[in-house]
Amino acid sequence: MKSISEWVLAAVLLGVSATALLDCWAWLQRWAFNTPSMNMRYLGRWLGHVSAGRVFHRAIAQSSPVVAELWLGWVFHYITGVVFALVFLGWVGNAWLFQPNLWPALGFGVATVLLPFLFMQPGMGQGIAASRTAAPWTARLKSLLNHAIFGVGLYLAGIVWFSGG
Repeated sequence: MKSISEWVLAAVLLGVSATALLDCWAWLQRWAFNTPSMNMRYLGRWLGHVSAGRVFHRAIAQSSPVVAELWLGWVFHYITGVVFALVFLGWVGNAWLFQPNLWPALGFGVATVLLPFLFMQPGMGQGIAASRTAAPWTARLKSLLNHAIFGVGLYLAGIVWFSGG
């Protein structure tokens, strides 16, 4: 990459594409198996409360709604994907874009599960790594798989957008 703006554009393409693949995966699970996915309304609600200084909730669904929480949740979801892509590119370097390799992308995607396990889930009242949910191991495996799908999305986006594949 020749400039910061090209690097940021690459991260936007990777992050949005990988996040969109994750959303397609969630839709497929909901359609095929009636498996619920994360409610973006609750993510937005949590963010609204975080901005007001309240990080931890007993149960985010029982906390008071915030203005535009659904919109806020969706926007943050995609911004997070772009930020993850920025960090990923900072780690693997620009050369990865032109010769994408699955393993760094998959490993990075799996590693990003630490953010929800250690920060978002406890903040929303689900405990560390979903320990306070009805089926903690099911929630953990689902989160891990979702983040692996994000990593695969980074790889596929690298192929589609940059390697001419």
